[in-house]
Amino acid sequence: MEKKHIDDLKIEQLEAAANMLKAIAHPLRIAILSFLEDGKQLTVTEIHMKLDIEQSTTSHHLGILKDKGVLNSRRDGKNTYYSLRHSSLSHIIECVSSCTNYDK
Repeated sequence: MEKKHIDDLKIEQLEAAANMLKAIAHPLRIAILSFLEDGKQLTVTEIHMKLDIEQSTTSHHLGILKDKGVLNSRRDGKNTYYSLRHSSLSHIIECVSSCTNYDK
């Protein structure tokens, strides 16, 4: 795949990217993305248990990520499964991890 340069992107693409990054820019949402790496699909219940926060708070953060195009959701019976909309979003987690590594 050919690497894109910023000059190749339309204003709509830049705005969508900025909105996605704004949505991700929260500690709990970064944690959610890390849980969904490698094609994983998790329910609200599974995510809220991993985060150890209220289910309503988890649903709120998932809704923001879904609304901004970061996550997909799939309904299966009573459960809604969430996954990364684009697998390349997992690179953000790698970047955050390496950029915040203070053991230099």
